[in-house]
Amino acid sequence: MINMDAVDILLVEDNPRDAELTMRALTKRNLANNVYVLEDGEQALDFIFCRGRYEKRNLAYPPKVILLDLKLPKVDGLEVLREIKGDERTRTIPVVVVTSSREHPDIKTAYALGANSYVVKPVDFDAFLNIMSQLGLYWVLMNQRPEGD
Repeated sequence: MINMDAVDILLVEDNPRDAELTMRALTKRNLANNVYVLEDGEQALDFIFCRGRYEKRNLAYPPKVILLDLKLPKVDGLEVLREIKGDERTRTIPVVVVTSSREHPDIKTAYALGANSYVVKPVDFDAFLNIMSQLGLYWVLMNQRPEGD
């Protein structure tokens, strides 16, 4: 059982296969210990803002990075991104959009809303594992966040 106040990576992905591949890639880099996986945008917002079933989670301990799919049930990824980046308490959390959409409007909107990166999921299995492994390595171990975040 993961301590929800010690989450390094919040993975918001409704496709079980993509979530499993991402976890495999992160495990390969020894980054999977503090990963929390959610399947829809509503759950993600509840987790991030400590609402509903996550009300006991401490907002003072945000994830180091959020890997966010765009095509999510209940609340889509762009709306999740809008709420994260629109709130003073959460706007500095890095959000990496990881999606199959190559649509220019999605890319443009994601960056306009404050996405830190936009990655299109490769179709090739090995390429997908490599990309997810590199993302985890960079955002968890290499990226420096402002003091107090």
